[in-house]
Amino acid sequence: MRMTPLFFPRLGRWLAAMLLSVVALGAIAAPYQIGVYYYPGWSPEIKGPKTPDTWDDIRKFPEREPELGWYHDGRRETLDRQLGWMADHGIDFTVFDWYWEKGRPAKETSVRAYLESDQRKRVHYALLWANHTKEPNTVEEWDALSDFWIANHLKNPEYLKVDGKPVLFVFSPDLLQSQAKVIGKPVAELLNRTRAKAKAQGLAGVYFVLCLPAMEFWVKDFAPNGGFDAISAYNYHFGVAGNPEKRTRMSESFEELDQGYRTQWNWITSNSKLPYIVPMTSGWDYRPWGRGKTSPHDNSVSTPDTFEAHLRAAKAVMDAKPDKTLRMGVVCCWNEFGEGSYIEPTKRFGTQYIDRVRKVFGGK
Repeated sequence: MRMTPLFFPRLGRWLAAMLLSVVALGAIAAPYQIGVYYYPGWSPEIKGPKTPDTWDDIRKFPEREPELGWYHDGRRETLDRQLGWMADHGIDFTVFDWYWEKGRPAKETSVRAYLESDQRKRVHYALLWANHTKEPNTVEEWDALSDFWIANHLKNPEYLKVDGKPVLFVFSPDLLQSQAKVIGKPVAELLNRTRAKAKAQGLAGVYFVLCLPAMEFWVKDFAPNGGFDAISAYNYHFGVAGNPEKRTRMSESFEELDQGYRTQWNWITSNSKLPYIVPMTSGWDYRPWGRGKTSPHDNSVSTPDTFEAHLRAAKAVMDAKPDKTLRMGVVCCWNEFGEGSYIEPTKRFGTQYIDRVRKVFGGK
C-alpha cells in the first residue's frame, strides 16, 4: 500500500493516542486486586495499661518473630514499614479486623496508625466488621454503628471501593442473622439503612461483602436475599460443596487445607449469584493461643512453595471466571501470629511469602 505524506502524521497521532489509552488503563485497572486481612492485636494497652504484653504467647514460638521484632501496631512507623512491604509486593489493599463494643470501636490502634502513615496512599484499606459481640441490639444502635463507619472510614479517600462504593466485610453470617432477629428487622433492611445514610453523605452506597462457607443456605439464600453485594471468607478449615453434612474433616496438613479451599472455591463460583472475592490462606497453627492444647488441625502449615501453589490455584479460578471473581482476592492473613496465618516478613522467612504474592499476581 502506497503511503501518502499525510499518513505518517496521522499514524503518529494514532499511535500516541493508543499509547495514552494503554497507560491510562494500566493506571486505573490492574489485572488483579489482592488484599490481606490485618489483625490489630499487637498493642499491649488495648485492654488497659496493666494488661500483659499481647506478644507473650507468641514469644514461646520464636520462629514467628516478625522482621520488625515484637512491634506495636498502633505506631505510625510500624504501618509505614508494613504498608511499604505490601505496596512493593503487589498487595493492593488491607482489611483491618474491626470490633464494636459498648457503642464504640475497639482495637482501632492499627487502623488509626494507617491513617497517620505516609504510605497509606499506596495501599487502600477496608474494614472487616468482626461482629462477635451482641451489639447492636436496636435500630438506634445499628444507626450509630453505621454513622461511625461513614464518618470515620467510608468517606476517606484511601478507603477501598468496588463499583464506586466503599467495601465493608462482615465476618459472621449466623451471628448477623441472630443480631437482626434481636433488632427486629430483616438483614436487607438494616444494610439498606446504612446505604441510605451513606448516600445522604455523598457516597454511592456501601458494597457489603459477607464471609461464609460453601453451604447451600448461606450462599444461595441468605447472602443474596440479605441484600449483600458479594461474598468471601476470612478463612476455611475444611472442604464442603453445598451440603454441610458432607463436609470433610478439619484439615491435618496444608495440602488438605488447600484442597478444602479449592473445593469451596469451585462450588461457590458455580453456584453463587453474587460475585466472590476469592479467599486464600497461608495456613493454620493455633498452638500459641491454644496454650498447651493441640489439635491435628494445627499441622495445616504451609511453606513458601506450597503457599505459592495455593496462590496459583486461586489465580486460575480468577482467570477462569473473571466476572464472578472480579479477579479480586484476599489472603488470611498479614499477621495472625496466634493462629499461624501470616505472610508478614519474619526473621525466619524474611519476605519469602510476600515475594510469592508478587511472583504470582505481579506488582505495581
